[in-house]
Parts: sequence; structure tokens; C-alpha cells
Amino acid sequence: MTNHDLIEATKVFVKETLKGAEGGHDWFHIERVFNNSLLIAKGENVDHLVVSLGALLHDIADSKFHNGDSTIGPKIAGAFLLKHDVDSATINHVIKIIENISYSSNIGSNNLFKSNELDVVQDADRLDAIGAIGIARTFNYGGFKNRVLYDPTITPNLNLTKAEYKASNAPTINHFYEKLLLLKELMNTKTGTKIGTQRHQYMVDFLKQFHAEWEGKR
Repeated sequence: MTNHDLIEATKVFVKETLKGAEGGHDWFHIERVFNNSLLIAKGENVDHLVVSLGALLHDIADSKFHNGDSTIGPKIAGAFLLKHDVDSATINHVIKIIENISYSSNIGSNNLFKSNELDVVQDADRLDAIGAIGIARTFNYGGFKNRVLYDPTITPNLNLTKAEYKASNAPTINHFYEKLLLLKELMNTKTGTKIGTQRHQYMVDFLKQFHAEWEGKR
């Protein structure tokens, strides 16, 4: 099987596996992260197969939808790649990307695993969490979880522990301050930083408008 054939087979597998998934974590999210990864990878010294597979499989079983179990995704991805006779080094690298890509996995942690491929896929995933699409995904997930849109009496917690972050049921607007507005400074690559800066400003402008409308000023 060529690399192209493997990537195409992975796309088919992911589409089928995520059929009916929540709108912010469905196949279209994966496709956007995949495309962003390819764009960012152009300016980085990376293994493009690892980047492609990492992007396609990074959310194959997001722990948010599996009772917080972060081991399911790596197991599914590993089994799929093994079935397709992918070499062990590539499989292990992709699994490490899945295990270390999320924002929550890095809270209060000094993860020892680092790679250029992780940097690329992580930036691509973070880009999809901010900007216009990030705003749409945030409110979609808030509605999915039946969360309050905004409550001025509940202030954002800017020092969440990993456990608090995962268990949070705070209003949707709080998520911007507790995570999304922090992502611009966490980008790993020049391309990710450039795109992230523009998307960050879009969110800042949105929040200004939101609060002004909420307070009846516009």
C-alpha cells in the first residue's frame, strides 16, 4: 500500500467512525485540521505521512465523548494502522501525537514528548478552535451540553487545573477566556502563529460586540 492509498483508507475509516459525531468534532473538523496541517507542514521539516495520519486520527475517539477516557483514541488508531501494516515507528509517533495534542493534556504538565510533527498537527487543531469556526464550534458544543450562554455573575477561572477544566460546566462565553484566547501564544510554528494572530483578533472583536450587545450599548 502506498502512502497515498494509506491516507485515503484512513479518511474512509475516520469518516465512518465519526458518522453522527457532535458538529464540532466530526469529520469536517478532521478535514479542516488535515488541510491546515498540510499548509503548515510546507514550512516545516517533518515526516508528511506522520503529519497526515496524526491529523486524520487525532480525534478518532475524543475523551470528552468517552467518559474522559483518553486511552481509547490511541488504541483505535494503533489497531487501525497495525491492520494496514504500518511500521511500528510511525504507529508509535502517531499515537504520541494523539496522546499529547489536546489542550487539557498539557495543563500543569511538562510532557516529555516533542516532535515537529506534533507541533504542526497541534497548531492545526488549535487554529480550528479559534476564529470564526472556533466561535461556531464553541457555541455548538455549548448547546450540545446544554450550557448557559453567558452569566455575568460567573467569572472565568484563569487558573483551572486539568481536573477542573475537564469537569467544567461554566457558561460558553467563559470558555473563550479560559482557553481560546490563550491559544495564540501557544502556537508552535511561524505559520500557525501568523494565522492564529488574525483569528485571535476576530474573537476579540466578537467578544467586544457580544458584551456591548448584552449590556444594551449597541
